[in-house]
Amino acid sequence: MNAKQIYVAVAIAAWTPMAAFAANVPLDPIHNSLDPQSPFATLYLPQNAPIAADRVGPESWTHAYGNPQHNAAFSVRANAPQWIRQGVRWNFPEARAWPLNDDHPYGEKVDGLKEALPVQTQFYGNALGVSVVRGVVYAESDDMFAYAINAKTGKLIWRSSPVANTLMGNPLVVGNHVYLSAGSVSFNFANVMEYKKDPEKAGRGKDISYNGVFCLNRKTGKLEWSFKTAGDAMPTPAYADHSLFISTGDGNIYRISSTDGKPEWKTHVGGIANMSSPVVMGGRVYVSMSVIPGLYSLDIHSGKVIWKGEIPGAVNTGMGDVSPAAADGIVVMDTVANAKIVDGKPTMETIVRAFNGKTGQVLWTDNLGRGPKIPAFKGGVPMIHDNMVYVGSPVTSDYTAIDLHTGQVKWTWKVPNPGPAGAGRGAPTYYQGTLYISTGPDIYAVNPKNGHLIHSYHVGGRFGIVNPTIVGGTMYLGNSWDWVNAVPVKDVNPQFS
Repeated sequence: MNAKQIYVAVAIAAWTPMAAFAANVPLDPIHNSLDPQSPFATLYLPQNAPIAADRVGPESWTHAYGNPQHNAAFSVRANAPQWIRQGVRWNFPEARAWPLNDDHPYGEKVDGLKEALPVQTQFYGNALGVSVVRGVVYAESDDMFAYAINAKTGKLIWRSSPVANTLMGNPLVVGNHVYLSAGSVSFNFANVMEYKKDPEKAGRGKDISYNGVFCLNRKTGKLEWSFKTAGDAMPTPAYADHSLFISTGDGNIYRISSTDGKPEWKTHVGGIANMSSPVVMGGRVYVSMSVIPGLYSLDIHSGKVIWKGEIPGAVNTGMGDVSPAAADGIVVMDTVANAKIVDGKPTMETIVRAFNGKTGQVLWTDNLGRGPKIPAFKGGVPMIHDNMVYVGSPVTSDYTAIDLHTGQVKWTWKVPNPGPAGAGRGAPTYYQGTLYISTGPDIYAVNPKNGHLIHSYHVGGRFGIVNPTIVGGTMYLGNSWDWVNAVPVKDVNPQFS
């Protein structure tokens, strides 16, 4: 090497960033080793974060739908800022936002309206609702991004895409961390053949994409660590005892550290998790699986299965699509069941069953009726409030109120204009004497005492397995058309004060 070559080599070493060596990416531009202008780079806009006075709402978000009861309702102090008490209105477009006023889903011409509606929920927009913590709305989308949005202004604080896979969960927010779950509904040919050969060894999401749980910095959206899984990790984890509890599409249940993602135990129960998120109550984690249908109660410390509950006749993805709700020592689960051809068309029933959380004893079972087989996410997510279970049935497009302890049905309300794919998948929200339901393109206020409709509000797009998250006077929702919506509660219920 001559003097000139040595000089050039030393000069290159002097100005080449260490990140370029660490990343080992060839031909990267100088000072741009990972391309911060990439459309998938984490975008952080700190100027849009809420000021101290506007950091209102719950301190953390530990379960899908807000808590083990699935009731995402949070009052605020009388001296809270006026904007949160009166309610704000905004629509935040995510990366693939489809016009809210267009009632035709993206794939209608190819798939037909009935199938295109749930496909848009599965691969396009927000499958579940949003989390609201300290003045920030957190959302996961099938557009592969997670979002943090100012709850007051609707402005983006950060956007992050930690993995090339759909994000179908409800972000958990604890301490300085945001936890996401990644996994699509897809089966590849090998998955199908494995299922045909041995359903007990089949798995959803295996060898399709990169599944697992991803931990982001709450302030910036930057990835801190990830826990990879072979099967899909569509279900939202549950947080308890400084750990995350995860179920996957290949029949596994994990406990991992919420600090660094290190595994603490793993239990294989078989079946497929689908969208059924775990719930923790009284030192147990309750997890539901489909294909090999069952509701499992595991000890949170050891991972040992204490009992397995079943619902007779459970079919299809039924029990794996519905997240169990838990309160007062009781676990409530529902599923589609008893498939039958009626007048030449496939039909199903919706069965709801309550279990003793400690022993697994069946306390009561209700049949909510028979209706046409519908595409995707065929069960309704139950919600428990004040010893009453509120649950939807997409096959009949009804919501039903059931006494938690006796199983007595109090009333049934039929969703107006449910559409060809059925309505009633999301958990209702009980707030200050009114039941709020988001389904189809609309939000409904229903009297929880008798099931009578009070009022409705049209948003547009479509709500999938979405529960309204209410903080003070504002309702926040995720939309399958790839939006996050903020609506004043008084718009949905003029009687609200």
